[in-house]
Amino acid sequence: MRNIKLVEVRSELAAGTRGASLGIDALKVASLGKKSDFFTRFDPINVPDANNYLWKNNPYPHARYIDGVHEVLSNVHDTIKVLRLEKKFPIVLAGDHSTAAGTIMGIKAANPEKRLGVIWIDAHADIHSPYTSPSGNMHGMPLGMCLQEDNLENKQQEPSAEEIEYWEKIKKIGGDFPKIKAEDIVYIAVRDTEEPENKLISKHGIRNFTTKEVREKGIVKISEEALSILKDCEQIYISFDVDSMDSSISVGTGTPVPDGLTVNEALKLNMELIKDKRVCCWEIVEVNPTLDSENIMAQNAFEVLECTTKSLVSNF
Repeated sequence: MRNIKLVEVRSELAAGTRGASLGIDALKVASLGKKSDFFTRFDPINVPDANNYLWKNNPYPHARYIDGVHEVLSNVHDTIKVLRLEKKFPIVLAGDHSTAAGTIMGIKAANPEKRLGVIWIDAHADIHSPYTSPSGNMHGMPLGMCLQEDNLENKQQEPSAEEIEYWEKIKKIGGDFPKIKAEDIVYIAVRDTEEPENKLISKHGIRNFTTKEVREKGIVKISEEALSILKDCEQIYISFDVDSMDSSISVGTGTPVPDGLTVNEALKLNMELIKDKRVCCWEIVEVNPTLDSENIMAQNAFEVLECTTKSLVSNF
């Protein structure tokens, strides 16, 4: 059996709306409603956040709260690196999606010689940089951070010298090299992107399995194809953003988008993907109960979390 360790990251600095830091506790409330013992079975690590930066002046319009984001990503990197060196399997519960960069950096730092593939289940591509992001919200930049990709060919913004300095520091967390290759990213259900991202995705030929494809081919076939793209990777990390689910379901998240997965599709997809022996870390992000009613998003997300964990345990 995998030696599972829960990692809780209550950061919401990089989101465009407030409240994602409360998502983890919303999941715990949902577990109580189901009378589940999930949170008694795994002893969690709480990674220090930097949400206090929200009360400070933010002088970084193209990379909002980048000073605090740098601090959080460093903390996440350190935690995940240690867990992977100890051969533990991190299940990461996080607020905003920027912290995924710290997770990737930590996985890579523990085993720098191993090629790392990423399965990104999300409505968004999250491959921006401060040079391209229309909002400056850094939960849209984690893959850009890990690729060390500025995408200057499609530059839209002029970040300040201080923003650039912090951006360069972030890209070097865990070592001054790309932590992943663009061809080792697989998107599932991505459907809300900006032109600079589209050009980057096209340039690198990054595969995106649309919601329509998921329904036409079925979960098992999509999982097989996604894992086959990553056939040369020795490790795989799966990041599940709850906004990958349809906006009729995912009200309790910062950036809901129509034409997404159903709860059942998301559940079965994660359960199937995590069976692959190369998967070394799984993550769920962006539950925001302040945007929800009756904790519905967290209830759906907890179901995905619990069933995915059961699939992981039963296949090892």
